[in-house]
Amino acid sequence: MVRRVVTRWRRGLSVRGGELAFAVLGLPLGVLGAGYAVAVLYAGALLSLTVLGLPFVAAALVGARGIGGLHRRLVGRLLGEPVTAPPPLPRPSGVLARGRVVLADPVAWRALLYLLPRLPLGLLGFLAAVGLPLSAVWLAGFPLWVRLLEPGPRPVDWLDVAGLPAGLAVLAAVPAALRGLSRANRALARGLLGPVRSQQRVRELENARATLLAESTDRLRRLERDLHDGTQAQLVALAITLSLADDVLGEPDGSGTHESGTHGSGTDGSGTDRPGTRGPGKGGSGTEGSGTDGGHAPGRAHTSGPGRAGGPGPGPESGPDLGRLRALVDRARGQTDATIAGLRRLTRGIHPVALDAGLAEALPTLTATSPVPVTVRMDLRERPQEVIERAVYFCAAELLTNLAKHSGARTAELSASAVGGRVRLTVRDDGRGGAAIGHGAGTGLAGLAERLAAVDGVLRVDSPPGGPTVVSAELPSRL
Repeated sequence: MVRRVVTRWRRGLSVRGGELAFAVLGLPLGVLGAGYAVAVLYAGALLSLTVLGLPFVAAALVGARGIGGLHRRLVGRLLGEPVTAPPPLPRPSGVLARGRVVLADPVAWRALLYLLPRLPLGLLGFLAAVGLPLSAVWLAGFPLWVRLLEPGPRPVDWLDVAGLPAGLAVLAAVPAALRGLSRANRALARGLLGPVRSQQRVRELENARATLLAESTDRLRRLERDLHDGTQAQLVALAITLSLADDVLGEPDGSGTHESGTHGSGTDGSGTDRPGTRGPGKGGSGTEGSGTDGGHAPGRAHTSGPGRAGGPGPGPESGPDLGRLRALVDRARGQTDATIAGLRRLTRGIHPVALDAGLAEALPTLTATSPVPVTVRMDLRERPQEVIERAVYFCAAELLTNLAKHSGARTAELSASAVGGRVRLTVRDDGRGGAAIGHGAGTGLAGLAERLAAVDGVLRVDSPPGGPTVVSAELPSRL
């Protein structure tokens, strides 16, 4: 508890260097930008009645687009707010066509509009970054400054006593003021420096299509690899085991082997005698005579036929080796169970069976397998579309996996709600913090954010160093 309070106090009094630099640079950039915007609008209005009006406005709009790009890069570099760059201007053939495209460019007009409110925000930022610290120093040292300016004895009054606390209070307000102005600058940049809503929507749909195609291809390849390396190998092993069992069933005695001699003589298919010897075997041993009848030793069965004579040695015949057959059947049963389990695992990855009853049963089942104790809170007043349920389920599964692997948390909480056409999933933990979406395409939180964007979802991460971590996903109930 004490650690959490200290962490919050430290966060409240800390200032990012980028925010401070942006506030200091905000005043000169705001003055230059506002001056450019006012000059363009004023001169454009005056020249609109002449032939120079439209070319001047077109050139000014191209410049405004460039200035907007500069501010967009500053916001991304110093404030940590990546603003999506708008698409480049099309370049049709012909001067008139290009001028028409520039004059109708909404990005340039919005960049020009952005420069106007940048002046007051830049002035407030400069006052917060420079004016407030100087005021705090003046208030804290007020008794000293007064005595330096007015030599001689001076009684201590309430201003001397209140100067130091007032200076410290003003200094403590600097981080909050800078953070508030930074939020305003981020919102202004997001609203006016990025692509227009229609362009952004087209880009989101293109990215979503690319993400879905890549994910489907990767899933099919993974499924093919699992079937080839897992299930197919298990079925081949099962077939070999059944073949061995079939061989055991076809053996005439329990030893699993059968040795037969080579008859010394007999009548071949042409009716001529062929001499020979019969080696040691179960039917005895010896040298057989030769003759048309194919003589044989006493006490041994004789089978005649084209090309062969004689037969197996004497002795009682028994059934197959039951012990070996039972071992093979047990092995086949085990291989069958393993194959079924592998197929269930594959089908579970395609569509979790728990989702048949909806998120109300699937999420508690998922959290029950987590090594970290997870408290579940749900407010599911409506059932989302099936594709949204799958996205929420796999999002929760990946977040719980990351929590168990990387957070070092002792407890966690998962809350899900489906109200008013929106689905919200939030996972909190008391771990070490420091999680970030990053830029690793397709992996980790970045990959999860891309997959959620494919269904119009948004992933947000709040994970300061030291924790706690709050990861939330918001999606529409229906696409």
